[in-house]
Amino acid sequence: MDVTLDSIRDLRLYQSRLGYRFSVDSLLLYSFVNLKRVHAIADLGAGTGIVGMLLAKKYPEAKVTLFEIQEGMATLAEKNVIRNCLEDSVRVITCDIKELPYNKATSTEFDLVVSNPPFRRLKSGRLNVEEERAIARHEIKLRLKDLVETASCLLRVKGRFCVIYHPWRLSEIMENLRKTNLEPKRLRFVHSHISSDAKMILMEAVKDGKGGMKIERPLYLYEKSGRYTKELQDIYAHDTRDIQ
Repeated sequence: MDVTLDSIRDLRLYQSRLGYRFSVDSLLLYSFVNLKRVHAIADLGAGTGIVGMLLAKKYPEAKVTLFEIQEGMATLAEKNVIRNCLEDSVRVITCDIKELPYNKATSTEFDLVVSNPPFRRLKSGRLNVEEERAIARHEIKLRLKDLVETASCLLRVKGRFCVIYHPWRLSEIMENLRKTNLEPKRLRFVHSHISSDAKMILMEAVKDGKGGMKIERPLYLYEKSGRYTKELQDIYAHDTRDIQ
């Protein structure tokens, strides 16, 4: 596999040169997590492991499990765990995520489940000719319904599910969350700049949670000048977000 070794925050990551590579979405999802303490974390569709490993650094007492269906990316995730000396807190499992509810080997009840899943339906948008990228972006191997059902199954009561997704499927994800006893509790819209429509959403749901949702202030990625906003610069450099 043709790979590059890249740096982000205090991590060094191997990534496929031509396949799927992490983007700002991963950093936004990581930063959105604001729990005070966590004991067990699951990353569904972990790719090469960036979100789970950042959370392992943020919550050093937690055990993190990276679930990834693509063997090539799972192999890189394992190398990345070793490269960043996280073997004691992070493990990688290669599996089909929608089969996890039936797998007794992964019966841990998690406090937190995170996911940066494929968001495009198979018949929407141009399918990437590179298979690794196509699976990461289109619902080839994992549908929204299956993702949400698995997250609910893995979570303990009052556990949190944090996901980054596309706003045009907001009503669909909320409907699927509630069908699996995951109550949407926190929502933040992500915009390229102050005058643009939302391009992503960050959603947190609580298993068996009560009704009522907080809409957080919008997150803007760019200033009018085209430079990153101060908030995004902080996310890339170091985490200044208060943990509540």
